[in-house]
Amino acid sequence: MKHLTDTHAHTVASTHAYSTVEEYFRAASEKGLQLFSITDHGPEMPDSPHPWHFGNMRVLPRVRYGVAMLRGVEANICPSEHRRLDVNEMLMSFMDFGIASFHEPVFPPSTRKEHTQAAIEAMETGLIQILGHPGNPNYPIDIKEVVRAARDHNVLIEINNSSFVSSRLGSEPFCVEILETVHALDWKVALSSDSHVHYTVGDVDIALKKIQQIGFPESQVVTMSPKRLLEFLAEHDKPVVDELSGWLAEVDLPPIIEM
Repeated sequence: MKHLTDTHAHTVASTHAYSTVEEYFRAASEKGLQLFSITDHGPEMPDSPHPWHFGNMRVLPRVRYGVAMLRGVEANICPSEHRRLDVNEMLMSFMDFGIASFHEPVFPPSTRKEHTQAAIEAMETGLIQILGHPGNPNYPIDIKEVVRAARDHNVLIEINNSSFVSSRLGSEPFCVEILETVHALDWKVALSSDSHVHYTVGDVDIALKKIQQIGFPESQVVTMSPKRLLEFLAEHDKPVVDELSGWLAEVDLPPIIEM
């Protein structure tokens, strides 16, 4: 089972990350990835890039070394009921997709009920397409309620490889329960690396192992291939689908790195 995309990675624009866009392109090509995404942190994170960063991503190439790149943002779920995300329609109009996640500097951990309500209301905004690392033990949720809401609003549930390795320790049993619930409710997931350095782009081996262990169907993993991911983004009327149509027709060609 070869997983050919990555929907979650950070660059030096988020200053607790360490790699450039060019380094990601090269690493993705060398690893045989076909598509990756840059998803730096939304405005409320202490080390988020300036909002202009997101609008100006249009200057970045869509394809380099045969590998395509999506322009994204990891938005923050906010504690205010009147502002559930730190992104708005204007910012998201520049983006190919958005992830929404809980982060301690923005949303101090609270109760299971409040986390559940906030996650659902973030998805109800229609601004995001992926719910980021929902297995975080610092933010317990009603998993069935959140997965049902994700299905209702066509939002993918992220299974974040770094949650098994180095971040949000203690996530594993919750991630497994989330996978089992997604399977039972006939919904879909996105596997991602959450890379903060280019060496790990595309690394989803542990997440893949977990889905295999529980018999989770590959058909419910939207990020297995660029074609499947772009078909999902087409359901959200994202212009990137048309922009990458020519590239997608040739995606099976091996990438060539220009040295």
